Amino acid sequence: MDKVRIGIVGIGNIGTAHANTLFGGEVEGAVLAAVCDILPDRQEFCKQHYTDVAVFDDYTKMFASGLIDAVIVSTPHKLHCDIAMDALRSGLNVLVEKPVDITVSKARAINELAKTVDKKFAIMFNQRTNDVFAKAREIVKSGALGELKRTVWIITNWYRTQRYYDSAGWRATWAGEGGGVLLNQAPHNLDLWQWICGMPCEVTANCEVGKYHNIEVEDDVMLTTRYENGATGVFITSTGEFPGTNRLEISGTLGKIVVENGVLKWWKLPENERDICFNAKDLFPSIKCEYEEYTSQKSNSDAHKQIIQNYVNAINFGEELLSPGTDGIYELTLSNAAYLSSWKGGAAVKLPFDNNEFDMLLGEKIKNSKTNDPQATKHASGKYSKRWQVNW
Repeated sequence: MDKVRIGIVGIGNIGTAHANTLFGGEVEGAVLAAVCDILPDRQEFCKQHYTDVAVFDDYTKMFASGLIDAVIVSTPHKLHCDIAMDALRSGLNVLVEKPVDITVSKARAINELAKTVDKKFAIMFNQRTNDVFAKAREIVKSGALGELKRTVWIITNWYRTQRYYDSAGWRATWAGEGGGVLLNQAPHNLDLWQWICGMPCEVTANCEVGKYHNIEVEDDVMLTTRYENGATGVFITSTGEFPGTNRLEISGTLGKIVVENGVLKWWKLPENERDICFNAKDLFPSIKCEYEEYTSQKSNSDAHKQIIQNYVNAINFGEELLSPGTDGIYELTLSNAAYLSSWKGGAAVKLPFDNNEFDMLLGEKIKNSKTNDPQATKHASGKYSKRWQVNW
């Protein structure tokens, strides 16, 4: 096709940014053809700002209009899969904001559907476009770091104020959002963690509810994992620490990499540490490592646009998706397992876990959830906020 005609469901903060990017012609081979929002003021905004773009108040009408070839879903998390599945059934390509939904069962359901249709299904894991993380993945996947020993990610610079949580009725509630920092902010990092290091086989977690804010979901988490080869992992995240930290360390039998402040530091052992351990004659050998640094070579400000461009290229030319829909299962598996572990008193949860048990326990949380009384906030800026980018 000449240009992919894209429709957007949900014209809030991120949806407006996507709409402006497409309407401004910043994505080659694509055009903004339609938008949809249930709020009258957002509909009026779209009519005033996006000339010759159809405006809908019901996404099913937009899907049936024949005006679009693809859709971007940027609604609250728990609506993602229902809307996206309707889009796939309507013969549309789909790009969903992160996370793919709030439960692994929903993520699996949409991927099963996606297998049956000849359409592209992707997720907005925009931080995968960061070349420092891509380099870390390349090193680990190539075997240059040897066998994985330990991974540690401290990602506590997701700071949020009480005002932020009070700004929308759905924020930081089980009914509205389906979780806290693990569902809203840290999905990027959970995705990158497994993208780089692979999936663990066991998760243990402590998710502290309302530790720093008046909210009913978690704002401070420590998650530990175990991998099939015996390696371990630690993931620490919070929205209540300032100044925070963003530091990923990965240790292997051939060395170590540290990603921090936009720089990847790589220490390379001259031989496998296991061989050194059992063959060295010295009690405390001094091992000289080769050292290498890799610094980001590009700006991260257009990460969302890069994912949309990749999505459009996949539709037009068959380009491989950088963030395929199937990968949404992995990130959500980590957060769901962390919740399940915490709800069960910190018990270790083996992967894959019982989706039915998780859905039942989450359902109880949702049943007893209370939505916020939102304070007045500004309309969406239409710009990609720095808070959605990789922040060091």
